Amino acid sequence: MNEADPRFSIVDRIRSFKYAFNGLKVFFLNEHNGRIHLVAAVFAIALSIYLKLSGLEWIAILSVISAVFVAEIFNTSIEKLADVASPSHHPKIKMVKDLAAAAVLVAAFFALAVGGIIFIPKLFF
Repeated sequence: MNEADPRFSIVDRIRSFKYAFNGLKVFFLNEHNGRIHLVAAVFAIALSIYLKLSGLEWIAILSVISAVFVAEIFNTSIEKLADVASPSHHPKIKMVKDLAAAAVLVAAFFALAVGGIIFIPKLFF
């Protein structure tokens, strides 16, 4: 189908989901940090079930888990693209990679803060 063709195609929509799920598979199979975040997410979800979180607490936990995954997937994508664009060291590519990594760090710190706010009082008080 031509990119400019405005007709809706269920086959194309299904194919786009296939590509997206393949991206998740590639991410979790090939990226060490993706697997670390997955283990942390499973732990947070298990703890949330055990502590019987409220609906709003679940929204907060799932939101920060999603934010970390999205940031890490974008970071990985940027790193892979940058490696192709500039295989040798380039200061601007390094800056781009550092900024993408900083996004993951911010998301992870925020996730830890939200987790602490929700879990610590339930576990220790």
